[in-house]
Amino acid sequence: MNPILKWTVIALATLLVGVYILFCFMAGGPKDAFYMVRYALPHMYRGNLKVGDNAPDARLVALDGSNSFHIREKTAGRPLVLVFGSFT
Repeated sequence: MNPILKWTVIALATLLVGVYILFCFMAGGPKDAFYMVRYALPHMYRGNLKVGDNAPDARLVALDGSNSFHIREKTAGRPLVLVFGSFT
């Protein structure tokens, strides 16, 4: 095998392993990295909202699990802040 090709393959393999380790660290572990790639990344896209634009309306499931509603129905024009996170 050509030495240049051999070192190129080794460098690419090392780079891929490094990216995989970094991705696992960012996601929280190999299992979480797999699920992030499988579920989150295909649905990511860059939107076209600008500063000051109204947020798009979304349909949410109520806490009882059977009813759903639009966010605008519950806010009645008042400001709304959604916090996504864990407080435990």
